Amino acid sequence: MSSRAAPPAAGVVGNGGANVTTMNRERLLEIVGGFPSVRAAILGDLMLDRYVWGDVNRISPEAPVPVVEVTRETVRFGGAANVAENVASLGARASVVGVIGEDAAGRELLSLLAGRGVDVEGAVAVAGRPTTTKTRIIAQHQQVVRADREATVELERDDLAALIARLRSAVEGSDVLLVSDYGKGVVTEASLSVTISQARSAGKVVCVDPKESHFPSYVGVTAITPNQKEAGNAAGIPIRDEASLTKVGWELSRRLDAECVVITRGEQGMSLFIKGGEHVHLPTVAREVFDVTGAGDTVMSVLGVALAAGASMVEAAMIANHAAGLVIREIGTASVTPEALARSFSDEPEGRDRG
Repeated sequence: MSSRAAPPAAGVVGNGGANVTTMNRERLLEIVGGFPSVRAAILGDLMLDRYVWGDVNRISPEAPVPVVEVTRETVRFGGAANVAENVASLGARASVVGVIGEDAAGRELLSLLAGRGVDVEGAVAVAGRPTTTKTRIIAQHQQVVRADREATVELERDDLAALIARLRSAVEGSDVLLVSDYGKGVVTEASLSVTISQARSAGKVVCVDPKESHFPSYVGVTAITPNQKEAGNAAGIPIRDEASLTKVGWELSRRLDAECVVITRGEQGMSLFIKGGEHVHLPTVAREVFDVTGAGDTVMSVLGVALAAGASMVEAAMIANHAAGLVIREIGTASVTPEALARSFSDEPEGRDRG
């Protein structure tokens, strides 16, 4: 593992957004080449995403709703499972810690994860609690309806104790802790306080894709990746312009004592607020946007793995920005490979503005 004290990528300093030079691409490729040495522990809400695809040619005589003639069904990873899939696709090693139900969906999810090389020993099966499953019915590439099966209550004492024990073990054997918080009862003050302290005291990277209600529990993380709405709500300041964005970014940085607050801004890219006073904006590299589902998972996954592989904060964010630009071209959750990242680095010049 290389040190996280690597210098910023050359050729991207300056006002107005300098182009990524050949030297920068070489540096980014060097970082990506180090991904297989990274071990990532993932804490969060494990989900199974089902997609029912079909066509609509008529309206139901029973109610004013479309009748979808089903042609196929697919499954994808959601929540923390999607984070694990992203980590595995990057070539790094992933271990998940979360909760499933004692049901067919849970067994299917673990089987799919294991098939991708993910360590699932940290998954706790809880009786009477369904595996979080989101079923989307899609016709002519448009979502018609979504049905969710889930429980959002926090874990009982014994189940929480089992989760924390497995989490301690996973963190001890990792280089980076990735927290995927969807508010389904797994990521709590109790599970966070133990593991963030353990990871940070051991000098490990901790990255969080947050839930607004849990912001006070994220103090001390390496990086946190809220979207613009989440960041504004957490700070109590609506983001309407660059001035309010800047105020929110530094306010969250102060409250959380984070090394970096990364606010993702959709078509406007992402803004970094780095401890010490550096404010960097990365414009989006996406050419088309089909579906932003899971984009936050991807940004956090790639950012954390890149930091653990020796990237500077800006280098890691640049790689995550390219990854986000790739996944939002797909319908549903998607993951990114090192080969796709390499093509993206060469495909589109990327700039960086300093605030």
